[in-house]
Amino acid sequence: MWTSGRMSNAKSWLGLGVSLYFWGLMDLTTPVLSGTPTRPGRLEAFLSDKPQPHPRTKRSWVWNQFFVLEEYTGTDPLYVGKLHSDMDRGDGSIKYILSGEGAGVVFTIDDTTGDIHAIQRLDREERAQYTLRAQALDRRTGRPMEPESEFIIKIQDINDNEPKFLDGPYVATVPEMSPVGTSVIQVTATDADDPTYGNSARVVYSILQGQPYFSVDSKTEHYQMSVLESAPVSSTVGRVFAKDLDEGINAEMKYTIVDGDGADAFDINTDPNFQVGIITVKKPLSFERKKSYTLKVEGANPHLEMRFLNLGPFQDTTTVHINVEDVDEPPVFDPGSYFVEVPEDVAIGTTIQTISAKDPDVTNNSIRYSIDRSSDPGRFFYVDITTGALMTARPLDREEFSWHNITVLAMEMNNPSQVGSVPVTIKVLDVNDNAPEFPRFYEAFVCENAKAGQLIQTVSAVDQDDPRNGQHFYYSLAPEAANNPNFTVRDNQDNTARILTRRSGFRQQEQSVFYLPILISDGGQPVLSSTGTLTIQVCGCDDEGHVLSCSPEAYMLPVSLSRGALIAILACVFVLLVLVLLILSLRRHRKQPYILDDEENIHENIVRYDDEGGGEEDTEAFDIAAMWNPREAQAAGAPKTRQDMLPEIESLSRYVPQTCAVSSTVHSYVLAKLYEADMDLWAPPFDSLQTYMFEGDGSVAGSLSSLQSATSDSEQSFDFLTDWGPRFRKLAELYGASEGPAPLW
Repeated sequence: MWTSGRMSNAKSWLGLGVSLYFWGLMDLTTPVLSGTPTRPGRLEAFLSDKPQPHPRTKRSWVWNQFFVLEEYTGTDPLYVGKLHSDMDRGDGSIKYILSGEGAGVVFTIDDTTGDIHAIQRLDREERAQYTLRAQALDRRTGRPMEPESEFIIKIQDINDNEPKFLDGPYVATVPEMSPVGTSVIQVTATDADDPTYGNSARVVYSILQGQPYFSVDSKTEHYQMSVLESAPVSSTVGRVFAKDLDEGINAEMKYTIVDGDGADAFDINTDPNFQVGIITVKKPLSFERKKSYTLKVEGANPHLEMRFLNLGPFQDTTTVHINVEDVDEPPVFDPGSYFVEVPEDVAIGTTIQTISAKDPDVTNNSIRYSIDRSSDPGRFFYVDITTGALMTARPLDREEFSWHNITVLAMEMNNPSQVGSVPVTIKVLDVNDNAPEFPRFYEAFVCENAKAGQLIQTVSAVDQDDPRNGQHFYYSLAPEAANNPNFTVRDNQDNTARILTRRSGFRQQEQSVFYLPILISDGGQPVLSSTGTLTIQVCGCDDEGHVLSCSPEAYMLPVSLSRGALIAILACVFVLLVLVLLILSLRRHRKQPYILDDEENIHENIVRYDDEGGGEEDTEAFDIAAMWNPREAQAAGAPKTRQDMLPEIESLSRYVPQTCAVSSTVHSYVLAKLYEADMDLWAPPFDSLQTYMFEGDGSVAGSLSSLQSATSDSEQSFDFLTDWGPRFRKLAELYGASEGPAPLW
């Protein structure tokens, strides 16, 4: 529950005791107004030393008004009051937020304690009250702890304005020999102080010069009031009071407006408790239309005794001057709404309407126009920011959107917070931009025994356009079918057409389906047309025209063979065909030679990647496929050479040093190759392991191992290697005598 109050120190209590914790008075009176028993108020509970129980349901806000004196001249901020929430336990977890009129500029709040101070000098004559909003938040999470609510800070009047004669100097004339008591002139003095608070605005008249010829009635002092032009109907303007020395029923008063130019703009009601007349707003006011009003108010006793009528009259009148104060108002559109009709084929950028608004204030600020984009999400329209010219920004399509309801905004240039709006209804007018067409796919049939002129189908059309005089369609054969010998089209002149036969003797065996193109035209300007196709099947019918069959295959079957029998025969043929294909596939599979699967052939081909190497081309160092089928490898072309190394050596003598070339055995050859690899630092690595081992006892060549060879080439001849065939050509070239080029394998 929110509470508000003012109790900073003893001075504040004395100075503004009337505003002291008014929520306590509200708790005292609210139960009486709602019909519940009266309970002690919150003020009693606050001032008591012991806490009081509260069995009532919590209310979110309990508010009235803060009151603060004007014209404060102290150096410290003026204390106004205090906001407090029941959720506040005094640990600083609650943060108080102040917003609204004057928040942060005129009034500040301590966000921990809720204390409100005025930081500027307040002048009731400039502004009589401020409307603010309060919010309590959880300081840690920012979550609202109480619903936001509104309260008012009223500025209390002090007598800081002297009465003034606004219409002086006065000039009056009086006929000579006028009797004593003749009214010469009525003068009016006004006081800017509050007439409803104390006697600050009460004016007493007296004559300083001119006695004893003239006198002034001190009791006819006039009331001076002011009201904002934005004041709502039934809001209070001010109060008048007629003093009566009687008591009780004899002091009751009834107030009425008896004259004045403001009788139609203001009303007056009597407060029965305080016997004052309350002047209220009767209709909306406008500073620009009328800046001031004058009321003649009468106060009279409603209860009179006949025996005292001679002591009357029991009534009196006073004059009330009401000044209307200007308020910055938003721009006003004239007229208050717009209705625009525009054809759908209007060009982009065409001005369809000029929207006009003006500032009703005397300052007449400049206006800037815009479109509320929530009312025009498709952005079909644009308004010129200065002239208010409403234009099209996109192509319009009546068939897609036939109505647009947009809102045009007008903003004051000097005060962007003042924004007026006007609704604009736009009707998109139809233009003949859609050709008529068939509403669905038409499919008809004609009997083989049909006669010429027989009706086979009635067609209709639709058009998305909506001409003012209604649709009217025309039907005819398309130009390419104008001389159609089979069918014709008859327009029914009611937006439908009949399709008739032009001959008899249709046969399914000759032609089973006809496609008839039909031209459909509308009556718009310009005329639009489209071509629809009617599909006509030739069917066999009985004598009464009932369809028996529309399938030409049925008439090609033998008479004694039923359809079910034909299906059975076709099924048997299909099964036999599948069996034949299966047998042929099995026989072909058996004749195919066995082909080695590269993925299943696993040999001791070890590929090692233990350094950077030469990349992917290192795997080409050894082609094991040549050992599987040398002839196929030779037939495929010359062997691939590695791109990252020199070609194969042709003679060992080119690479082997003299110290190693003395031996011509295989063992020496292997050692020479090893030495060559060890000495060449730039040669790429060989990522394959090749092993030279004993051929075995079954080899016709015997052993090639150097372990059983002679110690020198002179002790052994290798000429026999040339007789071993192409596979030993390399060894024959190295160790034997070559008689010419060997044949390729």
